[in-house]
Amino acid sequence: MNPKSVENDRMVKELLETIADLSAYGLISKSDLARTKLLGAVPPVYAPERVVKIRTVIAKMSQSVFAAWLTVSLSTVQKWESPTANKHPSGAAAKLLQMVEMKGIESLIV
Repeated sequence: MNPKSVENDRMVKELLETIADLSAYGLISKSDLARTKLLGAVPPVYAPERVVKIRTVIAKMSQSVFAAWLTVSLSTVQKWESPTANKHPSGAAAKLLQMVEMKGIESLIV
């Protein structure tokens, strides 16, 4: 594990602890607390079938519209959904998919 990753993990852990403490004192609403739980959750590995399900069942979008929402290219979404491409969402894209899967496409609206 690289030192930057360890430092980021430590910072996220401390941030989550601070948020929990603030919540205990009633300084953070329950809805805000629920949103922060996504921060510490490591996104799962998304198999092609799971990406298709998120896009078609939860988001109800075409590949091109879904790609635009996630700020990735159409070919990236196509590769994620292809069983033979052996490509999986990672990083920010995996976190966005996790949010959509857990809270719906509305979770991406600011």
